[in-house]
Amino acid sequence: MTTTFITGANKGLGYETARRLLAEGHAVIVGARDPEAGAAAADRLGARFVRIDVTDDASVAAAAADVAQHEGAVDVLVNNAGIAGSQPDVGTLTADDVLQVLDVNLLGVVRTTTAFLPLLRRSADPVIVNVSSGLGSLALTHDPSRVESHVIAPAYTSSKAALIMLTTQYAKALPDVRINVADPGYTATDLNGHSGPQTVTEGTDAVVRLATEGPGHGSGRFVDRTGEIGWS
Repeated sequence: MTTTFITGANKGLGYETARRLLAEGHAVIVGARDPEAGAAAADRLGARFVRIDVTDDASVAAAAADVAQHEGAVDVLVNNAGIAGSQPDVGTLTADDVLQVLDVNLLGVVRTTTAFLPLLRRSADPVIVNVSSGLGSLALTHDPSRVESHVIAPAYTSSKAALIMLTTQYAKALPDVRINVADPGYTATDLNGHSGPQTVTEGTDAVVRLATEGPGHGSGRFVDRTGEIGWS
């Protein structure tokens, strides 16, 4: 059975990813910062809950130790936890505004990946799926026909662009692990006040595809629900 750990899995895209992967036969571990919300989500899903705050080194280490003790290995890590952060006028944007977002969306992925890599290496087919956004794509945010080009959110877009690059670097450095990045698309979640036109099921298509495609597929790819996204 495939064991999958998902961060930020108590609601939104993370919860729907957990639901769908459970239906695919995965043993899913629901990771979440809020113990009450995480435990309630896991109970509804029929999954196991492990608390993880991706901004806290000790919390991430404790989560990995918990999984090592109970499951012994992880086949798929989905780095889904993310925040939009505050949206001040660009003229009043502070370094702390940006750092708060980077701490979750980028550094949280670094912390979790480093802590869970030993568990992933116990798998015959280790997979990491990093949930980024088309808002991190230079090509899409410069294409006037795309909704991404009309969004101004410096902290969030920068964090997702950095996550895309981080993923490609991991893919080059870790050839024994298949590491790809998913763009959910503009999906109705708490992150955007449920303004997106896509359902959470549509928004998790790329994540589920990458988590279930099996051995032999490439690493370092950027994928949305319609297929691979070009880099230029």
